Amino acid sequence: MIVVTTPTGQIGREVLARLLDAGNGATPVRVIVRDPARLAPRIRERVEVVQGSHADPAVLKEACAGADRIFWLVPPTPGADSVEGHFRAFTEPLCEVIGGHQGVERVVAVSTLGRGVARNAGPISASLAMDEAIAATGVHYRALCPPSLMENLLRQTASIRAEGVWSEALERDRVVRTCAIRDVAATAARLLLDDSWTGYADVPLVGPDDLTPEGMARVVSEVLDRPVRVRQITVAEQKARLTGFGATQAWAQGVADMMDAQNTQGFYGAAQPSTPDTAPTSFRQWCEEVLKPAV
Repeated sequence: MIVVTTPTGQIGREVLARLLDAGNGATPVRVIVRDPARLAPRIRERVEVVQGSHADPAVLKEACAGADRIFWLVPPTPGADSVEGHFRAFTEPLCEVIGGHQGVERVVAVSTLGRGVARNAGPISASLAMDEAIAATGVHYRALCPPSLMENLLRQTASIRAEGVWSEALERDRVVRTCAIRDVAATAARLLLDDSWTGYADVPLVGPDDLTPEGMARVVSEVLDRPVRVRQITVAEQKARLTGFGATQAWAQGVADMMDAQNTQGFYGAAQPSTPDTAPTSFRQWCEEVLKPAV
């Protein structure tokens, strides 16, 4: 039995679809979801459903009963009072379930690049602390480690469509490695369907591109066949935007810390080698297949 968290989120939805397509019913799948109505009918009829949040110890315990594998993702929650506290609130119940010997043998989780490098980096630091806590239980563990997700650009489709511009707090001339969600999902599904791996390991997912934000804008311009540019904003401006959209001061500060760390510590930068086996999708391909239809 495989348990899937965040089955209606961007990554979890794709992981679930791939598991169902690849498993052909041979491996049962159970999902934890706050609102089962958000599951597509064709998905709903093929999975077991436990309603609630995977931060709820009782819900998680129920979902993991009889399961030996789990796909784990801590959902970003801009309304959280603390970035570190938010990650702990999800991770501690999982560690308790694993330690309670319910049968969970393997965990595949979405984490991040930056281990051993990132410092005071908001959600990135919290993700890396999550890995350490889960690995300390002794469960077989794979931490999926993408850099910046290409899908982050979808948040700015309205600005790209109306003004031919997107705003970026990353330095325009610094290489930033990227990864497509499809590649994260494919790697997660493959690992969840494989019961041969053991121990703990990071799994980097670094796309093939060597692009700065300005280089990404050139690719977007070529794919959309119209000028698109990057508007440089400060980290402080980005923080103000987040609070303006309803994020707590703590969450906005965490994101600001993350952007500062990326600009100064470079753990998503050119020094990271690409990993074609786990992240083959190029930024141009993603723009053609995902961004262009959205814009």
